[in-house]
Amino acid sequence: MKVYVNNEDLTPFYDLLVLVKEIEKGSANVYADIGMTDAGEMLVKAQLATKISEIIKHRRMMQVQAAKLLGMPQPKLSNMLRGRFRGISEAKMLECLTMLGRDVQIVIKTPSRLRKTGHVSVLSA
Repeated sequence: MKVYVNNEDLTPFYDLLVLVKEIEKGSANVYADIGMTDAGEMLVKAQLATKISEIIKHRRMMQVQAAKLLGMPQPKLSNMLRGRFRGISEAKMLECLTMLGRDVQIVIKTPSRLRKTGHVSVLSA
């Protein structure tokens, strides 16, 4: 028997899928899904770290080179790129993007009528 989800063959995982009784659809924020109080901030940091990682890979830089350019110890950069960014501020991550040659633009606008409060999102052009 073949098992497909969203046109992806999951047959090798059939035994595991049989064990799962219930699959819950998550939101767009995994941090909120697991109940973290600072879920919005963590999602923004994850998106910024992902972009920083993409730029470093595109430039074919070693972490040591990138850390020197960004003015941080290599272990701290490594942690950030692996999703351990609790000790790194959003401001520092934005600074990293500018040091990697990217323009960062912050746009403040009124929220849609469907929401009473605003939110922070990261868009990449």
